Amino acid sequence: MSVARAHDDKAIARRRSGARAQRRLPESQAKSVAGIGAKLKSARERKGISVRGFARSVAVSPSLVSQIEHGTVMPSVGTLYAMVSELGLGLDELFPEKPKRVGNGRAQPMEEARPRPVRRRNNREVIRLADGVRWELLTPTPDPELEFFYVVYDAGAESCDEDLLVRHGGMEYAYMISGRLGVRIGFNKYELGPGDSISFDAQSPHRLWTIGGKPAVAIWAVLNRSGDKRTRRAHWVRAGQAENENAAKQRSRKRKARR
Repeated sequence: MSVARAHDDKAIARRRSGARAQRRLPESQAKSVAGIGAKLKSARERKGISVRGFARSVAVSPSLVSQIEHGTVMPSVGTLYAMVSELGLGLDELFPEKPKRVGNGRAQPMEEARPRPVRRRNNREVIRLADGVRWELLTPTPDPELEFFYVVYDAGAESCDEDLLVRHGGMEYAYMISGRLGVRIGFNKYELGPGDSISFDAQSPHRLWTIGGKPAVAIWAVLNRSGDKRTRRAHWVRAGQAENENAAKQRSRKRKARR
């Protein structure tokens, strides 16, 4: 499915400047995000894609790509999805690897560590993204079919700007633990609270944001994002365009029903 990157001039200017979607890192987070940037840069170079060409593909500025790759700013959720989708990476491949511990407490070399089925609470790899979004990896090793996270959206956090939505491959599933989370899918908006769950086709343009003054905490899974053959990359979609697409789909269904 081919979808144009429909941004108005204001949205393009804001995304290219990174004014809201990305912010500079505090020193305590710089090392972790530098590792993410290095992995993104390595994957981009392996594919022979220039910084400028990559920036054009994910609808950000070349300078922002460079800053993310060098670990000086962190991407928003939407920007990171666009980047990994363009590069064919799994999100769990970006998490920093922690060395396993042997009986005497010393770190075991990564190549000697055997994968185990249990991920302990105090041993999760963590990615901190722009605007107060945190992902903690729940699978003990990268899974090619499933991205499984403990997700925290701080008060005021959002996956992308209010007038933008993102679409990508796969199916998304979530279960709310605490707080309240807004989810927009196309032109429909939902408010999730503790105990609520949601599932949706990630091909549908969507956006997430915290509701209220408390963090929103959820268990989140994305199934078959990288293997979804319907699309190769993530797309930014303007909110108005998403509404028009949903209206067109409804008209098409009505026409088929009348036949």
